[in-house]
Parts: sequence; structure tokens; C-alpha cells
Amino acid sequence: MKNIGSLALTLLAGLALAPRLGAEITPGMTIDQTTAGQARDLLPPEIYEHYEKGEYSNKVVNYPNERYQWDDGYAAATEWNRQHIVLSPEKQPVDKDTGKRPDYITGTPFPDIRPDDPDAGYKVLWNNVFLVYNGGNSRNVTNLFWLGRTGVERSAGQDVSFLYYDGQPKHYIPPSNPDNLIFQFITTTLSPADLQGTAALSWRYKDPGKRDANWAYVPAMRRVRAVSPTNRSDGFLGSDMSQDDGNFFDGKPEDFEWKLVGRREGLRFTDPDSIAGKAKRVALPGGGWRTPFVNNDRAAGFQVKDWKGLAWAPVAAALSKRSMWVLEGVPKDRYYLYGKIELWIDDYTYAGAWNRRFSWKGDLMNTYQITMPATEPFNDTERFWASTFAYQCAENIKADRATLGGPQPAPDSPQDRRLPLNPSMFNYQSLSRTGK
Repeated sequence: MKNIGSLALTLLAGLALAPRLGAEITPGMTIDQTTAGQARDLLPPEIYEHYEKGEYSNKVVNYPNERYQWDDGYAAATEWNRQHIVLSPEKQPVDKDTGKRPDYITGTPFPDIRPDDPDAGYKVLWNNVFLVYNGGNSRNVTNLFWLGRTGVERSAGQDVSFLYYDGQPKHYIPPSNPDNLIFQFITTTLSPADLQGTAALSWRYKDPGKRDANWAYVPAMRRVRAVSPTNRSDGFLGSDMSQDDGNFFDGKPEDFEWKLVGRREGLRFTDPDSIAGKAKRVALPGGGWRTPFVNNDRAAGFQVKDWKGLAWAPVAAALSKRSMWVLEGVPKDRYYLYGKIELWIDDYTYAGAWNRRFSWKGDLMNTYQITMPATEPFNDTERFWASTFAYQCAENIKADRATLGGPQPAPDSPQDRRLPLNPSMFNYQSLSRTGK
């Protein structure tokens, strides 16, 4: 009898520790090693494994659609798009009456997505792209961390700016666009000393057949050189993050063949304090808004004392259940680093969640993990994301490491949107002066 009693206690203990399969995911619960089984079908497999092994732990919170609000006029622009915008044979948004891309598009370009539409993958991606454009001209000073399982191996300070010629409110767009650009991007490395002054510049054109123009300046070489657009998939400064990562996916849509795989419920990282309305806004004297990160010191595990999970675990984030579109893209350029890209995109906000990259042989190589904050007003008519921390993590699955972007070097570091930027700062002829 004693042995039977001991066996019963052992079985009960085992049941208590076993993952609870099939139970409903509800706000307030925590997904960790004890509850991971409940989330198995709602996460990419490699992310689920982090919870199963006790490497990630996040609370579940509700993300009501009402916490995502757009600018005044956005809904009207979306309705105009519904009546006028179609996808061209070159896979870009055009006016159905003229067959040409409008000089200016805002709102959601393709608000009606049909799963049986063979072009649905392109349309979902364009919706995601224009959501990012809508955020407007930006400047972000951030740290880039190379992370092993237990801590920081290297870091570099980055000063990153984007200038948009489409998508954002019109009064922020440059008055002329002689090169027919969609956006310009520049980043300069601030630290450490061996990388300081390294700079990269990109121009993206509206012409679907014209590939990105890219330049790089390396102080040791003391010259600006043109770089192939294929290199946008390579690791930036030897990290696991590339220029084609950006806010979520920053490749040119027309450079890939996209298809819609399906629609599914899933869990994604969100910013719980942003959802709760705790994000801050500061108006800048010269125009634009800054968003100080009140949770900057606990974005990832390595920043938190006694954290026992992975160094890149998103400890300040929550998980929220959302309905998402899943796309697959294959690059037309066979020299592109990845052979297939799988994107999970929120079907209401069109904000990206998971960006999974596979080799040309089909092996998972890298997963880009992004948070979705709520929105807050800039002023009486404008609204966009308002974060309490930034977390953009490119995890190298094969090498068991990650690169994290987002944490600020200092509490007052620029995290600025809708700035009055001058196009002259994005001139490749002055890139060497920018890098010095």
C-alpha cells in the first residue's frame, strides 16, 4: 500500500508539472514552461520551443482593436483606395482608370483581401508597407546588440533616419520628388571606435523595375562605394540583422513572388504598457514628436537581474492573440541570402509579427521578432504607434544567437517621428561627410 501511495503521489506531481494542452489562452495567464503546450498551435515552432524550454516567459494581455487608431482622413483615403486602386501586372498599386501609380497614396491600399485572390499575398504586404510609411519621417538613435544565450558579446550605437515620399500625411513629404522615390534611408555607426563613422545609404524607387540604389562608406577605405541591392539581405556589420529587416520586412515587394498561405489565429508580441496608455509623447521644438521609452531598461532578458532565460528574451513584452495573414515570398534574385520568407501580418492593423527566413534548401535560418504597440495622438488629427520600449530581434536559429535592435543608449536618445527632414542629408555625394 505504501508503494501504491507513493506511485499515486508521483503521478499527481507529474500531472501538475505537465503542460496543460488544449486549454483556452486567456488574458492574465502567463505562457511559460508550465503552460507552453496551450500555445503550441498559436506560435511559430521555434518560438514555441523557447517557452517549452523555459527560455521565454510572457503574460497574455488583450489587445482590443480600439487601441489602434489612425489619422483623421485615413478612413476616407482607404475608401478611395477601395474604389480606385488595383494591382498592376508589375505588382504595384495603380489607379485602375489611368493604369499608373498615383503620385500620392495614403490609407490602406487594398482594404478587401480575398483568400482566393492569386494576388492576395502582394496586397497584404503592400498594406503592411504603407502602414510603416504612414508613420512618417523618423530618426532613431539605438543600440544594436550581438547576443549569445547568456549575454552581450558586442554592441554598436546607430543613428538611423528615414525620409518618406509616400504614405505619410502630405505636409511632411518633400515638395518635389525628381528621382521618383518612395523613401530614402541612412544609418551612421556611432560606436565602438573600430566601427565609428561607418555609414549606409539607400534609395527606393517607385518604378517597379528599378532596384534599390545602395551606397556604403567605410572610414578605413575613405571612399563611398555602390553596393548591390542583393546585399540588403546580408547581415548588417556582421550581425544577424539586415537592411531588408527594417521595421518588419523592408525588401521591395516587386523583387519577390508572393502568395497568401492562409489566415490563422496566433500569438504575437505586444507592448502591454502601451496598450494601457502609459506611453509618453514629447513635442519637438522644430517639429515632430519624440517617444521616450519608459521601459528601455528591461526590453530584453540580459537587462534584467537574475533573469534565467535567453539573453534576447522579450521580457517587457506581452503576448496577445490576434488574427493574422500568413504569406510566403520567394526572391527573384537567386543571389539573395534567403530562398523563402514567411510573414505573419495582423489582419486588422497590418503590423508585422513574425518574419521567418529559410535557406534555398528549405531550412529555417532566422526569425525576426517584432512587438506591436498601441497608438496615441500626435495632435488633434494625427495618431501613430507609441511604444514604451523597442524590441526588434533577429534570431539566428542555426548559430543559436541573436541580434537585438531597439534599446536606447540614453533616456533622451531620439525616437522621433514625422520630422521635417531635408532630402540633402540623403545625398550619396555627401555620405563620407556624414560618416566622419
